[in-house]
Amino acid sequence: MSNQQNKQALDLLFKQPLEPVYVKRGDAKLDVPDSFITPEYSDVKEDIQNRFGEDVNVKIPIRDLQQKPNLDFTLPLGKRKQFSLFYPPHRRIAAKLMQLLLEPKTEQDFISLAAYVKDRVNAFLFQYAFSVAVQHRNDTANIQIPVIAEQFPQNFVEPSVFQDARAEGNLVTDTGNRRRIEIPQNFTASDREEEQRLSYFREDIGVNSHHWHWHLVYPGSGPEEVVGKDRRGELFYYMHHQLMARYNVERFCNNLAKLQPLNNVREPLHEGYFPKILCSLNNRTYPGRAAKTTLKDVDRDGRTMELADIERWISRVIQSIDQGFVSDGRGNNIPLDEVEGIDILGNLIECSDLSVNPGFYGDLHNQGHNAISFSHDPDNRFLEEFGVMGDVTTAMRDPIFYRWHGYLDSIFNRFKEKLPAYSEQQLGYDGVHVTSADVRIISSAKNIINTLITYWEKSDVDLAAGLDFGPSGSLYALFTHLQHSPFEYLIEVNNESGVAKRGTCRIFLCPINDERGTALTLNEQRQLAIELDKFTVNLMPGVNKISQAFDNSSVTIPYERSFRRIGSEYVPTDPRQLAEFRFCGCGWPAHMLLPKGKPEGMPFELFVMISNYDDDAVLQTNNAPDVCGDAASFCGLKDKLYPDKRAMGFPFDRTLPADTLINLTEHFTNMKKTPLKIIFRNEVVERKHY
Repeated sequence: MSNQQNKQALDLLFKQPLEPVYVKRGDAKLDVPDSFITPEYSDVKEDIQNRFGEDVNVKIPIRDLQQKPNLDFTLPLGKRKQFSLFYPPHRRIAAKLMQLLLEPKTEQDFISLAAYVKDRVNAFLFQYAFSVAVQHRNDTANIQIPVIAEQFPQNFVEPSVFQDARAEGNLVTDTGNRRRIEIPQNFTASDREEEQRLSYFREDIGVNSHHWHWHLVYPGSGPEEVVGKDRRGELFYYMHHQLMARYNVERFCNNLAKLQPLNNVREPLHEGYFPKILCSLNNRTYPGRAAKTTLKDVDRDGRTMELADIERWISRVIQSIDQGFVSDGRGNNIPLDEVEGIDILGNLIECSDLSVNPGFYGDLHNQGHNAISFSHDPDNRFLEEFGVMGDVTTAMRDPIFYRWHGYLDSIFNRFKEKLPAYSEQQLGYDGVHVTSADVRIISSAKNIINTLITYWEKSDVDLAAGLDFGPSGSLYALFTHLQHSPFEYLIEVNNESGVAKRGTCRIFLCPINDERGTALTLNEQRQLAIELDKFTVNLMPGVNKISQAFDNSSVTIPYERSFRRIGSEYVPTDPRQLAEFRFCGCGWPAHMLLPKGKPEGMPFELFVMISNYDDDAVLQTNNAPDVCGDAASFCGLKDKLYPDKRAMGFPFDRTLPADTLINLTEHFTNMKKTPLKIIFRNEVVERKHY
């Protein structure tokens, strides 16, 4: 584990990503050898070392490297070009840099190598590969990965905020007296644009940070020990499937229809999007996309990607699903069964390094992102970089992200619906009877049952760590996001078997109607079911009363981890809390657990199921305590198998032996549905800091 000096060195390597490694950060600096200074400043290295050696309380010496690495492989990605995980050449460069950073035997050698590399490669590339390396090295297990919004705040914050923040920082030297700069709400479009009703979801800082951090934990390319995680392909499917379910339910909350999947790449994209955010590498805005833009073949950097390629890959994937097997590169047919099939398809559609045959099935997910992200300048005639769809930190801001992933989700669902419906044995649990399942708002003067409340909340995020060449000390931006009142589940289970039993409690939120008030079928409900929680329960004979607070959800991470402060002074000393700084930025933000609802109240059904733990249990090869397993549904467990043997999303991942939810829950005693409503109050509350 890192000692205090190494922790501080790693922390400094995350801060001010565009500033040279030897520049002071706060009251500390890395004292690097002269050989680390890049060639353009070699003639003035003595002046640089002297200038940035003064007025610093802490100097951390960085040892020289016995052998400097050859970084020529990074040259195709210039230092001022945008970096994209969706672009194959960039992915290969990132994979090679990850491997380089994982090789040092000691933590100090790793720090030296990272310090040398930092100023010589693209800053986004370095920050990504460095974060992945810190995430996966054993000797940096107790190091936090700062949230991306605090490393590159320009990707999340409207540019005028930075002018105000820099002025505040320079004019007010006492950080305690600095005002918080407010990020305007709905700054990307007016209410004439229907899709702007969903901007609070698409442009939420926590939502976009989750997407970035998931791809940090589950890179598509890189060393085998980084990419080859348990059920990785299925997690790619399920995490994005849940994004789609949540987004479509939010549309219903805002009287918008379920989105139309982007199933024809030749049709004009009706949705325009103008992000109004900067890329800090080149200080250019991410390009916008006019409504009714038509996708074209992408011909850039000597590489051509044809729309016909995407159509061909789609055809091959669908044909393989229909025939029940995929073909690997050696001509072997691999069955798409109900256990391994979805995992195979997930890796194949994303085209991770685990794809069974990338030469034949192609690069469907990533190249779809690329075609859209370059739609404004497909042949590079205007020297424009990619739009927000080309970057995992920004892609979820664009409405077209959801139409593209909606189509990919329909392909996965095509496979799922070819599987047999779940049987009585798979769904039931003899002797277990869920007699009631309710929700109750916590800390309410009234005992409010089965009514949940959402509202707007103002919170802050520290911009200082990502403000290169800016004033020292914290600079907070104030942003408005959706929030909900705290609540708990109250579940009563009668164990009628006469012996102790163990089960898995699975909780979902199911919409009842679409935006027009038309009732949804059970098959539509199952595809829109939002997972809220999953946990193990011990059932003694007789009546068991179970209570579970919302903030113990297996899906979410708390606010403090979505927007935690950067710096060693914020690192907890408690061992369990310290462990949470590993891996734990991955997870859905807790403030977005519930959909928005409606002012008059939007009806939902709470679905609770107790499944048989004998059919759920996973025998772990690593019995160490779980590291932040609270977000395991979307992110799995670090260095362990996925902690549920069932298919992700069970029982709603495939067809069910009933025509309505009430018929399903009345037939199986281990299930219960309860009507509830979510009321949205259009009021803004300032977040309380405890």
